[in-house]
Order: sequence, then C-alpha cells, then structure tokens
Amino acid sequence: MSSTRIAARFAELKAQGRAGFVTFFSCGDPDYATSLEILQKLPAAGADIIELGMPFTDPMADGPAIQLSNQRALAAGQTMIKTLAMVRAFREGDEKTPIVLMGYYNPVYAYGPERFLKDAKEAGVDGLIIVDLPVEEDAELCIPAKAAGIDIIRLVAPTTGDARLPLVLKNAGGFIYYVSITGITGAATPDVAKVAAAVKRIKAHTGLPVAVGFGVSTAEQAAGIAACADAVVVGTALVRQIEDAVQNGNDAAQDVLEKAALIAAGVRRGK
Repeated sequence: MSSTRIAARFAELKAQGRAGFVTFFSCGDPDYATSLEILQKLPAAGADIIELGMPFTDPMADGPAIQLSNQRALAAGQTMIKTLAMVRAFREGDEKTPIVLMGYYNPVYAYGPERFLKDAKEAGVDGLIIVDLPVEEDAELCIPAKAAGIDIIRLVAPTTGDARLPLVLKNAGGFIYYVSITGITGAATPDVAKVAAAVKRIKAHTGLPVAVGFGVSTAEQAAGIAACADAVVVGTALVRQIEDAVQNGNDAAQDVLEKAALIAAGVRRGK
C-alpha cells in the first residue's frame, strides 16, 4: 500500500481543488517523545504529507535552524533505527498520510542501503529525498528504491537547465520538489511570479505534481505559492518553533502544531 499513498493523496487534493501542505521537521527534535507527538498530530493540524528529516552531523544544504535541529536530535540520541521506529509508531494510528524521509546519503550508507530500503518499506515510508545523491548515481539507491516500492522524490532548482531537467526527472516518483531559491534552507523568500514560471516549465517535462519549498514561512506566502503549485513545503518555520520553545521552556509540540495550522489555512486559501 505504501507506494500508492503519495499518488492517492495528490488525487484527493486534485478532487478537492486545492494545493497540499507538506511539513518538514527533523526526526527526534527536541527529543523522541515530543517528536513523535508532533508527527502524530500534524495531520490534524493540516499536514497532507509529512517529510521527516533524518538527522545528520553535516547537513550542508540546510540553514542554521535546521542544522541546529539536527544537532538537538542527535544529542537526544536519535538514530536511524529510532527514526524508522517512529514511522512504525505513526502507522499504528495513521495508514493514509504519506511519509517521506529527507536527508543525506551518509546515514543511509552507514545503515546499509539494502537493509535501509527493506526496513523503511516495512515501517511505512512512502518516499525518499536524498539531497546529495546525484542522478548519475541512480544505481546506488534510486533504482533499488523504485523496485522496493519507495518513491525517489527529485529536487529541481532554479539553476536546473532544460538540458538537464529530463535526466533529473527520469526516475522520479511521488512528486517533484522545486527548490524556489538558490542557497540554503530558510535564507530568503520566494518570488511567486518566478515560482509560477518555474512550475510551468517543470510540468512541461513531467506529469508528476510539483511541490514548492525553501523560504515559505507565513500563511500569506503559503497562499501565494499554493495558487501556482500542487503543494507547498514548509520546514524552517516549523523547526524554528521547536528551537524557540526549547529556549523559552514552552511546549514545543503545541507551538509547532499551532504554527502548522496557521500555514495550513494559508495553503487552503491559495486555490
């Protein structure tokens, strides 16, 4: 069933005539119990698809907020085994919401790619975003993942030219993640007009839905992106809520879920 959850969710969104809301946070941040609570309650807060970050010591494409979230998770003892256990725990109460693991290849390699794909599939993972594994290395993980029924979700950047785009999209599954700005996560705000043009260009090459992320942090920004994309991805804004809660002694889960609900409302206004 897991290989069809993403397609089923986008079909539902299309029938409802709206864009999807994709949330991201680092698994195990600020601790396992709080992270699991956030994961379990995000669908009720409006998340249509959930991206879970696989904590890593050197998240080079991420900005300071997500780098710190990785550090907090690792300091709290998060491991790949615990990340997959969290997905399994989530699946005990939710069989429909797609789960995508996002991160870097090193933790997957250390775990063992074949073992990882087997365990991820059994846990209920639907897709993978591996930031630093280029399409030239598809045989390493992408092809085996497809065979295992797990979608490899491709990142397309503003710098991805028309000549390279078909290669990037060749083995893609689930949806396309358009990185709306150049640089690290959370560093700038996307230009809606430029995003709309980019989404149109990508759709000329693929029938997969296009989700847009990097830099979306408010309900208003989410509404603007939702008007031209199939889904809006928000990560840094949610991760910052965890950081603020930790620093101020607040309830991290409550703060994240309230922020998610506000942005989800913005996404729903967008179409």
